[in-house]
Parts: sequence; structure tokens; C-alpha cells
Amino acid sequence: MVMDPGYLPENRKMIEDNAKLLNIPITIFDANIYDYVFSQPKNPCYLCSRMRRGNLYAQAKALGCNKIALGHHFDDMIETVLISIIYGSQVRTMMPKLRSDNFEGMELIRPLYLVRESEIIRWKNYNRLEFLHCACRFTECSTVSDNSTSKRAEIKSLIAKLEKGNSQVPLNIFRSVHNIKLGAVIGYTLNGAQHSFLDDYDENPVTGADDGFN
Repeated sequence: MVMDPGYLPENRKMIEDNAKLLNIPITIFDANIYDYVFSQPKNPCYLCSRMRRGNLYAQAKALGCNKIALGHHFDDMIETVLISIIYGSQVRTMMPKLRSDNFEGMELIRPLYLVRESEIIRWKNYNRLEFLHCACRFTECSTVSDNSTSKRAEIKSLIAKLEKGNSQVPLNIFRSVHNIKLGAVIGYTLNGAQHSFLDDYDENPVTGADDGFN
């Protein structure tokens, strides 16, 4: 199942050609998302993302599917961690799987969660494929390259720079969200409720062993 949110003909053909080359049958459905998003003055990329996700869920549900597989990979995940910290004032990441809030029984999975982007690019080149990046009207003049002005591109460049000095940087970012010490966290949100370390400080005081810097 492939959604066409309003691609230029050459971009849609790229998807069809890739599917033929790999002998993968696809069903393309149209969703005129770009036409609407292009007319919105604020947060068009965020709105586009939400609308594309909603259309995918609805179409999958109509086809009797219970899972949607997205192509986010290892590098997307660690970039999201740093974007959330630096620009979102929070610690969060992409989850390898999650249940939909609005479509009962529907689950989203990310099967490439542990695969490095460089490995995907090597596989792409080996199979002589062309990948389609963002191809909306804001970036349609660049059909096969990323938007270099985006925050994600900025973070990607930062990680690459740090990795040159320490090859473990990407893996350390990945592991950081698997090893959060709640005893050394000022506050966190769970199921919509905000919690502070002061809530039960008298019963469970923070010690030097908790923060690791004493």
C-alpha cells in the first residue's frame, strides 16, 4: 500500500519503478494532502506528517490490515533523541512499535529500527534504486535530496562530526534512552500526568548513588 499525497508524476513513477524492480506488488491510493498543506501558513511540515499518518491508518483499516510498517531507521531514532532535547526541551524518541490512539486494533511498527542509514544506502546502490525524500511543493525542486536547512539535517551533521572523534557516539545515544535512571531525573510524564522527584522525596530521598556525580 502506497499513498500518493500529491507527488509530481516523476516522483510517483520513481516509486512504481522501484516496486517493479523488486517485484513487489503495490496498491497506490491518492490523498490530496499537499494541495491543502501548501495553503497553510503555519507548521506545514507537521500538519503534512499528521495528515499522511491519518490517511495511512484509515486506508489500512479499510483494507483489513492491523499493522503499518514505517521506514524509520537507527539514525532517524538517535537524531530524534537529540532534536527532542535540544529543540523540544524533553527526552523522547521514536518507539519501535506502538498502538494507535484513534484506530482500535491498529499497530505501527518500525522494522528498520536497528538498521544504520549507511547500510540502507549501500543496499539501495546495490539494487540500483532511487529513493524519494520529501517531495512536497516546498521542496519539489529537489526530488532525491533532503532539505539541508532542516533541524534534522543539522543534527545529522552534528552526530557525524561527533562520531569522527568517537565511533561509539551513535550507539551511546541509542543506549541512553534504554538506560534512563529515574532516580536521577527531575521530572517525567507518564500517561499524561507530570511527576516530580519531590513528590516522594521524603519517603525515597535521592542519594549520591542515584545521580552518579556525588
